[in-house]
Amino acid sequence: MGHKTQCDKGFTGISRRAFVAGTGSLLGAAALAGTGVAVRAGAASAAGPVESGAQLQALVIGTGYGGSVAALRLAEAGVEVHMAEMGMAWDTPDADGKIFANTTRPDRRSYWLRTRTKQPLSNFLGFPLDKNIPRYTGILDAEEFSGIIVYQGRGVGGGSLVNGGMAVTPRRERLGAILPTVDAGEMYDRYYPRARAGLEVNEVDTAWWESADCYKYARVGRKHAERSGFPYLLVPNVYDFAYMRQEEAGSVPRSALDGEILYGNNHGKRSLQKTYLARARATGRVTVSPLHKVTSVTPASGGGYTVVIEQLDTAGQRVATKTVTAQRVFFAAGSVGTSKLLTKLRATGALPALSAEVGKGWGDNGNVMCGRANHLWDPTGSLQASMPTLGIDNWDAGGAFAEVAPLPTGIETYASFYLSITDTPHRAEFSWNAAAERVELSWQRAWKQQSVDMAKSIFDKINKKEGTIYRTDLFGTYKIWGDHLTYHPLGGAVLDRATDNWGRLRGYSGLYAIDGSLIPGNTTVNPFVTITALAERNIEKIVATDL
Repeated sequence: MGHKTQCDKGFTGISRRAFVAGTGSLLGAAALAGTGVAVRAGAASAAGPVESGAQLQALVIGTGYGGSVAALRLAEAGVEVHMAEMGMAWDTPDADGKIFANTTRPDRRSYWLRTRTKQPLSNFLGFPLDKNIPRYTGILDAEEFSGIIVYQGRGVGGGSLVNGGMAVTPRRERLGAILPTVDAGEMYDRYYPRARAGLEVNEVDTAWWESADCYKYARVGRKHAERSGFPYLLVPNVYDFAYMRQEEAGSVPRSALDGEILYGNNHGKRSLQKTYLARARATGRVTVSPLHKVTSVTPASGGGYTVVIEQLDTAGQRVATKTVTAQRVFFAAGSVGTSKLLTKLRATGALPALSAEVGKGWGDNGNVMCGRANHLWDPTGSLQASMPTLGIDNWDAGGAFAEVAPLPTGIETYASFYLSITDTPHRAEFSWNAAAERVELSWQRAWKQQSVDMAKSIFDKINKKEGTIYRTDLFGTYKIWGDHLTYHPLGGAVLDRATDNWGRLRGYSGLYAIDGSLIPGNTTVNPFVTITALAERNIEKIVATDL
């Protein structure tokens, strides 16, 4: 029971898309995980988009965790790399002088091609939170499938732009259930440490955390977990905690202490733009084309692959179509992006020899959310750091790991808020609907009930012990559970099924999957450290044997 440090051999950090709600335009947010003050959001963007007719040594589709690892390690091996990113560069301040919108005040920068926000917390204190916004290629995509909304980052840096930065590593004894064909010794001795170093993970100073007003909500969460007998742990983060302490002192502009999370952090957070992608660009061998969407990959007659790329404007309209040739193509568009593209390419005959496993094994990491109404003697604070630091582990007994998440409304709510990851067995499949010319997902909303039941193994017990109740005003009218979404899409091109054991796509030479699509639906904790570590493992092998 009790407290463990972030770097115990059990958990070590959490990726996640954490969670928030705010006042004003109030919001609901989910924390989908450096240096000083400066924002270097566009540091990885190189000059000029790719030209039609270009001959590329390596094309990386996407700029998230797996793609950023691949680009850096290929460049270090001497390979010229181009990265195609569907979202924006996020390197230019808007009219308010900031690159990113505040979580409590969403605007056109906040959502990907929507005319109305789709906030994870849809209600607060009985009021609906969503509002109309101009259509724009904003940072957060709330992609709707049958039965589920998948929240994803859009821009150079992918999910690292919009998550809560919790850098958790799964317990070693649980890796076999997550990645059964991967050697645990290598992962924990080499690739997880390499990933944490590359992501610039840091730990919160415990003495400061114990007294900081901005983490009162986390300490209340710890107290309730401890009183009900649940193990808990402090976890590291990619947010620069030294910067956060300067925020508290008033010596630098606020970011985490201004509730920034869901729509990007203007300061403090070590997103991929400041870590892997910055180092990739520094090699001089990596270029990036923002607002470029890959639509087709086919074998080229002279070897390699012909790739069709659409260039978009900020209204999402196609302004140019480009054709390039790449010797090797790395699919790193995220679990959904990679799975959708591969499913389409296989079904339409562009890459017919892809494995029949493509599109299968997709899961939601068991995500469900809830809030609890505390007593007046358990205030959670009007100032809440948007970067979560505490987890409750009931995985072995109840199949749930819960992140104690912020609710940074700027007012005292006496509420505790949680994002749970659960051991759900359900896996969906992507398929091509030829008549509608779109990829669909076979997720069933009813599957979430099992996740709810697992999360209740924690919160029913806490409520009983504390004499408290669930909040019913966060996800609709008299609705307790946020069971309509995921921040952690995983699977769809599962390792050693759709690919070999190193991410090489079966059926073709020179095609690779290197993102969350490789992981079959669940990581027991927030997934980005595992995605990064697996990419480090796979690209090391690919560089050694394929180049």
